[in-house]
Amino acid sequence: FIFTFLLFLSGYVLQQQTVRSLQLAIKPQPVVQSPPSPILAKHFGTPPGHSFFDKYLASNRPKGGWAKVAYVQLLREHLHVCNALMLFAALEEQESMAQRVIMYPKEWDQRGKDNKKVDQRLETSKRLLRNAAKGYRVMLQPVEPMVRAGKEPVFPLAGLLSLSAYHRVVYLPPSGLVLDSSGLDHLFTLPMESEILGISAGSEDERNSPSIVLLRPSKEAFQVTLSSLPSNGYDEDEFLSKIPLLADLPEDQVHVVAKTSGLRFEDDAFDAVEFLDSTSYVQISDPDMLGPEFDTPR
Repeated sequence: FIFTFLLFLSGYVLQQQTVRSLQLAIKPQPVVQSPPSPILAKHFGTPPGHSFFDKYLASNRPKGGWAKVAYVQLLREHLHVCNALMLFAALEEQESMAQRVIMYPKEWDQRGKDNKKVDQRLETSKRLLRNAAKGYRVMLQPVEPMVRAGKEPVFPLAGLLSLSAYHRVVYLPPSGLVLDSSGLDHLFTLPMESEILGISAGSEDERNSPSIVLLRPSKEAFQVTLSSLPSNGYDEDEFLSKIPLLADLPEDQVHVVAKTSGLRFEDDAFDAVEFLDSTSYVQISDPDMLGPEFDTPR
């Protein structure tokens, strides 16, 4: 009797499981709609924000699309590596669709292989560059310096014109902070009448030194600009001072960039909240202020 009962019970349980499986298979499942991608919504659909730049970028893309424009950092010293990562981390967090490139001295790769003694600064820089490539989708490009007879090797800013795979690149000099990537992304859509343009900010006596540099790379522009550099030495400040500045920005774009050196002249009417909301990039250019990559003592 016990055996018969157990056999009946196991058959009943198996029957109930089969019935439930059939019910689940026949009953239509509710369709769960995944939330729209914020990146696609920002650049190809309705922008999530309400700023001029968000609305503009929703219907205007750079020439060739976002794969043909890039933010570029040109590293010459180890102390610039941290700030480059901070800039690209902000661009990644704020979902900028532009590409990212870090150009660094090719010597860093070779020196790490040849030297038996470990260079801690070099090892730290190489580790951070690997993190940038992995975490922020940065393309790493080692570059050779320009060598002139009897002069120290230099890495001129004109080298950015060699990035002919891109229709436009934006160079943000160290050090700085990205507050709103949409305003910076808008720079990829502006018309350019020359291969190099600058956007300046700060006090009147600093407006000849651009805080942001726009470049339209090509092999021809690279060769022409490189051949025009003085043979007796390269002076970056002199080179920057000769870059034509982008003028006549509309009123709602004048705060794309700001310099900390110019903020010290603001009066009591200065609205810090409005400044942070309307400014895209702040260049740290103040002898009394360290860059954001440094730990400031409290």
